[in-house]
Amino acid sequence: MNAQECLNILRRIKDVAFATVDERGLPAIRIIDVMLTEEEKLYFCTSRGKDFYRQLMASGNVAITGMNREYQMVRLSGKAKRLPEQKKWIDRIFRENPSMNQVYPGESRYVLEPFCVDKGQVEFFDLGKSPIVRASFPLGEQTAEEKGFLITQDCIGCGICRESCPQGCIEEGEPFVIRQEHCLHCGLCFERCPAGAIERRGGKK
Repeated sequence: MNAQECLNILRRIKDVAFATVDERGLPAIRIIDVMLTEEEKLYFCTSRGKDFYRQLMASGNVAITGMNREYQMVRLSGKAKRLPEQKKWIDRIFRENPSMNQVYPGESRYVLEPFCVDKGQVEFFDLGKSPIVRASFPLGEQTAEEKGFLITQDCIGCGICRESCPQGCIEEGEPFVIRQEHCLHCGLCFERCPAGAIERRGGKK
């Protein structure tokens, strides 16, 4: 699995959730079609009259998520930018997505503006497997953000974390080790560790 394959999953799902923040600082979410995915870039469009358009133009920050029938979920967070050569991109989007002609027939298509997300972070979750499988990938020039939990050298080897883990993804060692590719990030080990030896990845306790 890599970033492009994750974007391709979103493209196959097509109708996915896009989240932004409105002018009052409140979350806003809607279903938007993923129109193209190529070269680790995701393309979509929206009309200039929508609140979604105004929110994108104000900050560009967007979070995108979708789940397929195999319970594979992809989450993308990043910055959306409006593309130049608007008509060229809208025409291409309509060629790749011919059903759009029924929604915006003829010249009405040009009320739409094309956007691209090419920087951010992609997260993949396969919830159809046991234990679950997860992975993170940087998009563009971004660096992958570390999430979840880490067992430090303060570990006393009691095994309470291992016994508590719902996915059984903690291995015995000195210190014990969390298998990050199977971790739910639920924090149960963090809460139950009697030695306070578990910290959030990224240095936040």
